Amino acid sequence: MKKIFRFITVAFMASAVFIGLNGAISYASYQLNPEVKDATPALKQAAGIGVRVSENAAMKDLANKDAIVVMSFGTTYTDTRKATIERTVADIQAAHPDTKVVLAFTSHIIVDRIQQKEGIKIPTPEEALAQLKEEGYTRIALTSLDVIPGMEYAYDSAIFDFYKNQFKKMTLGTSLMYWMGQEEQRDDIKDALNAIKTEFPKLGKNDAILMMDHGTPHPSNAYYSVMQAKINEMGMKNVFIYTVEGWPSLETVIPQLKQKGIKNVTLIPMMMVAGDHANNDMAGADEDSHKSILAKEGFHVTAYIHGLGENKDVRKLFVDRANEAWNALEAETSPAAEHHMMKK
Repeated sequence: MKKIFRFITVAFMASAVFIGLNGAISYASYQLNPEVKDATPALKQAAGIGVRVSENAAMKDLANKDAIVVMSFGTTYTDTRKATIERTVADIQAAHPDTKVVLAFTSHIIVDRIQQKEGIKIPTPEEALAQLKEEGYTRIALTSLDVIPGMEYAYDSAIFDFYKNQFKKMTLGTSLMYWMGQEEQRDDIKDALNAIKTEFPKLGKNDAILMMDHGTPHPSNAYYSVMQAKINEMGMKNVFIYTVEGWPSLETVIPQLKQKGIKNVTLIPMMMVAGDHANNDMAGADEDSHKSILAKEGFHVTAYIHGLGENKDVRKLFVDRANEAWNALEAETSPAAEHHMMKK
């Protein structure tokens, strides 16, 4: 049976701000098979995966005025926010020194709490885009600091869908982990794991690392199983994935630790920031914290309370994602690209 969709990579030369990224930059998307005639809007939208691109033909004569919007869930923990999110945004700004870069938080609750506690107004994506439109910006590259394309990334995608018609051109980059190496795509999960493991402690025979992820009711929770499979494939012995609010849970992993004779456990948050989940759920003093539960089970537990954004190799991957969105924004529309550009 012939596939309805076909994977394509659109490549173009890097501009001056991307010196050091090894030549041509590309972004990946799907296009409809050329044999599909008179594709319906639903089919066209279904092809909108990878880096998404929208161009508004009605605004084609407007001058280009570009901005990058960095979307993150956010955190009320000031120190980790500065060390992770704001540092990553600074790296993205450094890669695009002549472009306006705006940070927006997708958690409206966190936005309100920061304003109440610190007097700092961090915009939501909706507020950021409204302000950019008012300032005359016509082309927007959206980039995400989400780890997987879960519910928060679904919000990012909804922002793209709701606001793409208000600008001359808009793009949306992918999350840190998106592609898995399927159909000759890059393997984001292996790339991320290789970056994260640079901060792993050396493990002895009876030592293990437990990486705490968030978990989600979204079908993307399956990414955690893929992560564990990649960990095993990469030969990373005694490294386990578990989640706070999804599957696998800590209770799923404990029997495996005992079966392997593990005595010492290092807990590491696999989250952008070391916020509430890392400080309380993972490493808190309460009896229901992960550290306390493991200690009761007889393990010696060490907690590494640092967010992914503190890791320079992880930050580089986030800059790469932003660069992809930017390059898609800068690319001229071509006949081939028309197939996967989302237009209304």
